[in-house]
Amino acid sequence: MKNTLLSIKHETLYKYTAPVGYTIQQLRVIPRHEDHQRIVSWQVKTIGKTHAFEDAFGNSCEMLTLTAPHKEIKIIATGTVEIAELDHGRIQDKSQLSPLTYTVPTQLTEPSEIIREFAAKNLSSQTNTTALLDLASAIRGSVKYQTGSTSVTTSAQDALQLGMGVCQDHAHLFLACCHSIGLPARYVSGYFDSGDVAHGASHAWVDVWVEESDFSGWVSIDVTHACLQNTGYCRLAVGRDYESAAPVRGVRRGGSDESLTVNVTLRRT
Repeated sequence: MKNTLLSIKHETLYKYTAPVGYTIQQLRVIPRHEDHQRIVSWQVKTIGKTHAFEDAFGNSCEMLTLTAPHKEIKIIATGTVEIAELDHGRIQDKSQLSPLTYTVPTQLTEPSEIIREFAAKNLSSQTNTTALLDLASAIRGSVKYQTGSTSVTTSAQDALQLGMGVCQDHAHLFLACCHSIGLPARYVSGYFDSGDVAHGASHAWVDVWVEESDFSGWVSIDVTHACLQNTGYCRLAVGRDYESAAPVRGVRRGGSDESLTVNVTLRRT
């Protein structure tokens, strides 16, 4: 089967109502190096100084620092990535990290009592790919997709109780359900070719560890669409939750009020 080329442009613009004296940001806007995913070309343009490094989860990162006064920051990541078809969503991961690294809950993925009850109802003892896709369907049915209904600080429990959320909330709830039974699962940030689907482009989904007769390892599931990852997905980073896999995170000194604009375009070539 012919591989897919995804042409991507990701623009992030911060504006401030007063000058910022100092900014430090961690950028995860470089696609991961994985067997099914190859960077053809990629560049990141921004002001300030950047330092490349690999984080604890094996993600390619850059540390951006700005020490001169500034009232805006523009970060433009652009390039082309070649994506090969996965076999039933299976990821060939060469990481030296134990899968048990991804059984540790965070504030966003803590399996509260309400989540444990939800998991007991919707996650069978058979944690194979079919059962995990069924869990994704249950989450999609219980937490309706609604742009602007939650924020990056919304926990899995909050989203479940609200009954609304976005892709990151679906991912966090899936992780929390897996944590409730000690099943390794991790957050994935990246891009998604939405086609005719109303929500896509910048996206979040999950990898979950499965033990099946012919495979032991990570299977990648888009919880929002209750489907396996395919050639329409480009993976940026993995982590325990949004906070450890977010494309841009940082702190600043000064600046007063902040506005953020993010624009992602993606097309198959």
